[in-house]
Amino acid sequence: MTTDQHCDVAIIGGGPVGLALALAMRGSGLNIHVLEARKAENAGSDPRALALSYGSRLLLDRLGVWHDIAQVSPIKTIHISQKHALGRAVLRAAELDVPELGYVLPYPALHNALQQALHADGISYQTGAAVTQLLSETDGARISYQHDGVEHVLSAHLAVVADGGKLLETSHPPEITDYGQSALVTHITCQFPKADTAFERFTTQGPVALLPYKDGYELVWTASHEQAQQMLQWDDATFLARLHEHFGDRVGSFINVGTRSCFPLRLRRAPDTTLPHTVLLGNAAQTLHPVAGQGFNMGLRDAWELAQAMLACAPEALGSATMLEDYRKSRRLDRNAGIRFTDGLVRMFSNDLPLLSGGRAASLSMLDCLPLAKKFIAKRMMFGANG
Repeated sequence: MTTDQHCDVAIIGGGPVGLALALAMRGSGLNIHVLEARKAENAGSDPRALALSYGSRLLLDRLGVWHDIAQVSPIKTIHISQKHALGRAVLRAAELDVPELGYVLPYPALHNALQQALHADGISYQTGAAVTQLLSETDGARISYQHDGVEHVLSAHLAVVADGGKLLETSHPPEITDYGQSALVTHITCQFPKADTAFERFTTQGPVALLPYKDGYELVWTASHEQAQQMLQWDDATFLARLHEHFGDRVGSFINVGTRSCFPLRLRRAPDTTLPHTVLLGNAAQTLHPVAGQGFNMGLRDAWELAQAMLACAPEALGSATMLEDYRKSRRLDRNAGIRFTDGLVRMFSNDLPLLSGGRAASLSMLDCLPLAKKFIAKRMMFGANG
């Protein structure tokens, strides 16, 4: 049995980016339908913490959900250094005229706040809806999906892919750069935690980041794929000792470590973020290395700018070539600059080339001594290239 439906905007992927887009469109009068492949009980179950920029906090404020998010830890200072080398830079919110530089919070807390706001506004949100096909046609998009064993067909003026982009990998393959690295993530406690302070330490095997959260830190430890798998097998005592050896003494000894997991790091970039009556959003458009914390924040900016492009056009122009071109132009600078910035950091700092070591040290020292340069970098990290 097949059932047919129609809507103005179909959002494929009910994660935070897809939900943020739906909320940004509330009150527009458009018929919006969100399809999420995971079951309701698993939709917000990602165990990882998120690092949000101050700019993302402002967007979530505009969506009316920021104050409903639980367990948020602020970042007021970011300490940047490199192992076995001189040079360091410190970014402080107080010097940049913002209350915080960013925030650390659990994925489920953000997802739940967005989901509750969506339900309060009566926007259609269907879980357990696995999309099997997306066709971009001249007069709209056609989506086939399975739900409770029934095949459904949903036609829309505009389809937004916000689920990671696997749906279009065969027909529109992304450009992929494998950094040869994996990120191990976990929660740790330490002897001398520094409230509101995040650490980014560059090493030859990749960056290690400590993001303040609750009683300790969310750790993101970058290593080769093989090393990361070995690190998962270490007992807790070995892991904590090796982390202290790798990171240094800035927060004292490491005391406890939580459940560890790891994932490969790649730059994954769609050649084009728009197709006829279709937009790729967030991780479907680009997946970035976590070194600069830009990926998820860029996805939220994608969602906000797409909503503005849709609100600015006439209903009959929704999904048209003109509307899609306006959106693409609005995101081009921020997207390209964010990708180049993140990729450049990985290539510059994740190696042991002696000729680059002195340049890295000089770059960090100059950044720390030049207030305008520091403000420029911090603004890019908080708000993206569009400011």
